[in-house]
Amino acid sequence: MTCRDRILSEDFQDFLTYYILPEGTLEEEVSGGAFCSVPVSGRLWSVYFNRRSLPPLSFSGYQYRYVTELYGLAEEFVWGAQGQRFDPQPLNAGGITQLQGEPLFLTGRNVVIGFADTGIDYRSPVFRRQDGSSRILAIWDQTDQTGTPPAGFYYGSEYTREQINAALSLENPLEAVPVTDENGHGTRMASVAAGSAVNDGIDFLGAAPEADIVVVKLKQAKQYLLDFYLIPEGVPAYESNDIVLAVKYLNSFAVPFVRPVCICLGIGRSFGDHRSNSALSRYLSEVGSDINRAVVVSGGNEGNTAHHYAGTVTERESEEIEVRVGEGTRGFLMEIWGNLPSYFSVMVRSPGGEEIPVINSRLEREVEYSFIYGRSRIRIDYQLNDPATGSEVAVIRLEEPAAGIWTFRLVQEASGYGAFQMWLPIRQFVEGSVEFLRPNPDSTLTSPSYAQDVLGVSAYNSRNNSFYINSGRGFALDGRIKPELAAPGVDLSTASGTLRGSAVVASASGTSLAAAVAAGGCAQLLQWCVPDGNYPDINGTELISFLVRGAARDAAQSYPNRTFGFGRLDMAGVFDWIAGIGRG
Repeated sequence: MTCRDRILSEDFQDFLTYYILPEGTLEEEVSGGAFCSVPVSGRLWSVYFNRRSLPPLSFSGYQYRYVTELYGLAEEFVWGAQGQRFDPQPLNAGGITQLQGEPLFLTGRNVVIGFADTGIDYRSPVFRRQDGSSRILAIWDQTDQTGTPPAGFYYGSEYTREQINAALSLENPLEAVPVTDENGHGTRMASVAAGSAVNDGIDFLGAAPEADIVVVKLKQAKQYLLDFYLIPEGVPAYESNDIVLAVKYLNSFAVPFVRPVCICLGIGRSFGDHRSNSALSRYLSEVGSDINRAVVVSGGNEGNTAHHYAGTVTERESEEIEVRVGEGTRGFLMEIWGNLPSYFSVMVRSPGGEEIPVINSRLEREVEYSFIYGRSRIRIDYQLNDPATGSEVAVIRLEEPAAGIWTFRLVQEASGYGAFQMWLPIRQFVEGSVEFLRPNPDSTLTSPSYAQDVLGVSAYNSRNNSFYINSGRGFALDGRIKPELAAPGVDLSTASGTLRGSAVVASASGTSLAAAVAAGGCAQLLQWCVPDGNYPDINGTELISFLVRGAARDAAQSYPNRTFGFGRLDMAGVFDWIAGIGRG
């Protein structure tokens, strides 16, 4: 059985972990061929282990950090909004189009923008030059096992620019390069960030229309993980393992092409410590702090979903949290994070009044209960000390919940003042309606936008400068300012398919598109710094500082704040600041 087979097999469980395999040791020698591992960076490995030799998957059985994370898309697309004319207003509001012409001509030239998403419609004219050749350097399709994978990655198929250009000369390009984007999300993101100037920008224009593009089409998560997280059928969900390897692949294009790289991610999850301690967040921080790199991550669309609750309880006191569950809900997960030094016990009451007695927390404990009335089943996994934060973590998994109001009573067991946070899944990861009756919209940015040295982006409506109501909000729970910036993310013109050789323009909203606008702006700044020779050693941390200093700010607001961070993206303002214009 090859490593590719193990990576793809449902019989193998996936882990992201830090460990050291003795040099020269073969995996078969360690485990009899029961696992394979792919190096990511330093001690970080993507590992695949035979499930027959492992205990059943649970948070308490494996510790929270070793359970593979699932991420969803951060866009809201309205199908009725197709066939529109291109509108450059959001790019104008971001100060981007002002820099594309004289005197700076910042178009992303000699910069690579990378996307890990649903794929790309590489046939679209918005990803081609005037001579018809492709602006895409390479595509790694993780879902296609018919071709040759990238060197060192074992699975999927890689298609180079030469192969893509050869395919474009055919009557049916998909016969040679069978990469598609069934969802369209990846195509829309790439078009906003790096779409070509079609008909001199009248029919379409991206933020960085001359940047080179690299794309990873992420494969759908394994079924055992979809079942574990109770993900509805057909909803895109991506594993942290595949995302980490995608970022490694995108980052690799900096060296052979001697170009700066901006990586743009339009994915997120509402679970986690809301700091930056997951393996994916830590790796993104590593990449983002490197020379000639930038990492941009969308902040998610969870601000108005009623999926976050924040509370405080004093010693031996309790607080009741009510969750409304709609009809037809298959089930959901919910996380409780208690701030150090607090720790809590939990009581659960069903809509029919049936109660689970108070369950006391232990170092690592799991409790399962089937309700007598109805078919509802609940499991609570405790971890008293999360290794990264020291916080108590409880994960509640409720299957086939009865419709109505569920009550969760938290009892503070520690002395003093105890604060806690609770999160439900991102909206599309729940089949049916689930919401807190007294939600808190703050700290609703999705991970990994909390990662350090990564530009976390919220969204606003550039036509009236109002905050996008669905956008996630900060701050990070460790006090860091997240998001750093807000970018235009409402009713953006995107490329959504191809009709008779022309791009179909459609309107879409969401923080993934705001991140795409910001990524295009980052490509402009990277071009000025590196290929144009003005600041050749810039790293991602410095790049974020430039963007923050040049951000647009309203006199009526105080900054930084939980919605706009340090302000609105303004690339023209960045260069005004560099030139010394408007400095106090």
